[in-house]
Amino acid sequence: MQTLKQLMLACGLAAGLAGAAQADAVTDWNVRASQFVFDAKMGTPPAVRLMAVVQTAVQEAVTSLPRQGADGIAVDAAVAAANRAALVKLLPTQEAAIQAAFQAAVGALPEGTAKATGLATGERAALAVLAARGNDGAGAAESYRPTTAAGVYVPTAAPAVPQWAQRKPWLMARPDQFRPAPPPALDSALWTRDYNEVKALGSRASTTRSPEQTAIAKFWEFSLPSIYFGVVRSVAVEPGRDVLRNARLYAASAQAMDDALIAVMDAKYHYHFWRPATAIRNGDADNNAATERDAGWVAFSDNPMHPEYPSAHSILAGAVGALLQAELAGAPVPVLATTSPSAGGATRRWNRIDDFTAEVANARIYEGIHYRHSTEIGLAMGRQIGQLAAARHFAAIAGEGVQQAQVAR
Repeated sequence: MQTLKQLMLACGLAAGLAGAAQADAVTDWNVRASQFVFDAKMGTPPAVRLMAVVQTAVQEAVTSLPRQGADGIAVDAAVAAANRAALVKLLPTQEAAIQAAFQAAVGALPEGTAKATGLATGERAALAVLAARGNDGAGAAESYRPTTAAGVYVPTAAPAVPQWAQRKPWLMARPDQFRPAPPPALDSALWTRDYNEVKALGSRASTTRSPEQTAIAKFWEFSLPSIYFGVVRSVAVEPGRDVLRNARLYAASAQAMDDALIAVMDAKYHYHFWRPATAIRNGDADNNAATERDAGWVAFSDNPMHPEYPSAHSILAGAVGALLQAELAGAPVPVLATTSPSAGGATRRWNRIDDFTAEVANARIYEGIHYRHSTEIGLAMGRQIGQLAAARHFAAIAGEGVQQAQVAR
């Protein structure tokens, strides 16, 4: 049986081949960086933050080069240097592989002023972004306090990134800018609907989840940023695009995803809403006669170690979807595609952005880890963040001039 690492390598190779005709240094290095992140065994929130730093450094490097007649050699060198400098700092365990990839990339470039200028520009850009984001709160000590009574056991696994709600966003004015209303009341019709839907569809022993729904659930168990960058790459490799436009697209996508996780963790740890696995085993404790208890209910997928409401995968999908909608600006949507190691390297495709985002949301119900209302709220929050990213990054293009994206607020 293939290991997950082998599957990821296959996924990255397939993505690279799919875009080979139109791929550029920004797109190629995004695939490489995603592989390094996977090899480092990072959790999803830290991985999303890392990619936001890297892609912002890349954009800063590319936009720092002359707009008129920018030399392709200088651009390729700047992208490689920005990736190398940021990745080595953020992924020290992968330094040997990062340096090898860098040497292979720049070794193919002819020596001269253009190469030297690009390398220096990329290095400066990465160091500037690293300095600006060094104290964004990601490294703050977490002080999560489990809810319990003295002497009473609760599960002892550490929760994921409770300090994320104190981080400095890239785009939002503050982490709670898009904090939603509370989850539904436990005596409401909405709660009854959601409880019984996930109870039926999301159980490991479900007899109502279809084979296609099971395949979707397995596909979206994977949550590292590469699965979303695959969808972004579907647009980035379209004919007629250039490296500057793609640097902007990847930076906007990465920042939107990072802000999305800041926003969703703020809401999750504010409301502390229970997962289906907890709710369904305690169905007799919600004072709702229509939510029957199942004492042995188990979700199809493993539960993430953070509160349920809202759905993090959904907010990521909503952010990426809204950003791509703005980037295409009414142009035909190319076939969107990405691959998933948790589905054995399978590829899924969508002809509409809304089909992609809806599938991500539905997957979390099929996995048994979210309620429908939570996914709807996550999508809505993500769309707002994606629109914010589009307004910040895409409005900067005016004729030949490009306004650099802000490194930090």
